[in-house]
Parts: sequence; structure tokens; C-alpha cells
Amino acid sequence: MEDVITQVKPWAIINAAGYVRVDDAEMHREECLAINCYGPAMLANLCNRYAVQLLSFSSDLVFDGNKDVPYSESDCVAPLNVYGLSKAMAEKEIMANNPEALIIRTSSFFGPWDRYNFIFNTLAGIKQNQEVIALDNVFISPTYVPDLVNMSLNLLLDKEKGIFHVTNAGHTTWADLALNVVQMAGGDSSLIKSMPVEEMNLKAKRPHYSVLQSEKGIKLTSFENALERYIQVYEHLYQRLHMAV
Repeated sequence: MEDVITQVKPWAIINAAGYVRVDDAEMHREECLAINCYGPAMLANLCNRYAVQLLSFSSDLVFDGNKDVPYSESDCVAPLNVYGLSKAMAEKEIMANNPEALIIRTSSFFGPWDRYNFIFNTLAGIKQNQEVIALDNVFISPTYVPDLVNMSLNLLLDKEKGIFHVTNAGHTTWADLALNVVQMAGGDSSLIKSMPVEEMNLKAKRPHYSVLQSEKGIKLTSFENALERYIQVYEHLYQRLHMAV
């Protein structure tokens, strides 16, 4: 990392790398911590030494979900799983090594160019007439990647530091999110099967409520508006892919 910094001489570095398999992290704790915490901590130290702005990303899973109102930046973290712990530890280490760093907590992000997100997989399943199982008692803040990117870059250009929450406005459950996007796409919503998280036998414990809001004046459009824009791009890409095949 130091060789790259000295050769390229960047004015800023955005750390978009990470271990993202929440359930697998329970069995691969050290690998998750190395990628999500120890690496970013070293990067923060180097950015501080070379006066390079740093942006790194964190997660809503640093919270335990015991609140029933949205979490703000100043709320205390209390992760329930290894992935959340790795992000909470990273926040602490990054700020200790580089007080000028910017950390953005976000949640449940989706984008039409990423085939490994919940909404893409939901629509793909519906198009193949497959049943889609979605949690009906876990509340989240869906976040559209283009909106996240634009706000992240604005904050970086403004040389903001500390922790910021960046998600689209509003909250929903995974099940309602699936129903919403399928209805917008004109799909068969009967294929969406709701299920409580307790019946999913997931290895990692999830907070029932991890909705984020910002006390620092960060505002994005509603997630419903983001879904409408997502559908437009998704349908265009799907048609192009279908024509290519």
C-alpha cells in the first residue's frame, strides 16, 4: 500500500474492499477481521502519514437492533455478529490511526450493474418463475448505489471527517422491499414468500431493526424513488442481455 501511495501520489483513497459474506464470517473470523479491520487500519495510518484523504465504508450491522427508531451517527455500537464486529473495530482503529478519515455507514445497497444483491436476485428469480424467500421481521434502509456514490464523493470533496450515515430515506422489511420492486417491475408478487428471520437458520445473528438516519443533515431521496430509477436501468440492461443471447 505504501509503494502505491508513494508512486501514484493520490489526493484521496477510497477503500471499497471488504469481506461481505456475513454468515461465512462466523466461521472465518480472522479472515474477516484481517480484511475488514486490520487492513483498513494500516491504510488509515499510511494516509495519515502521507496526508492523503481516506474514505472507508461501514455498516448498519454495527448495531444490535434493540431500538425501534432509526440509528444516528452518535448511537453506541453493539454488533451481534462477527461481520458487524469487524466493522465496529475498523471504525475505532481507523479513527485512532487517522482522525481526519471519513467513514460512511450504509445499508442494504443495490445497483443494476451488480448481480450479487437482493433486488437483482429477486427480479431474476421472478423472471424464471421461482419462489423468492424474504425476511418479514428485519427492518432495513435500502440504499441505491449511484446515490451512495454521489453523496460519498461530495463528502470526500468537502473534506468531511468522522462517521456519516448515508442511505435513501425511508425503511422497510426485506419482504416488503421484494414485493415493492416486483410490483414495480410488473412481476408475479405471489412468488414472494415471507419468513421470519428465526426460521431461516442463518449462522450470523441479525438485528431486527438497523434503520439508519443522519443527524448531520445528510438527505437522499426515498428508497421508493430509487427503486423506480433502478427498474428503468435494470429493464434496459436485461433487454440488451436478452438480445445478445
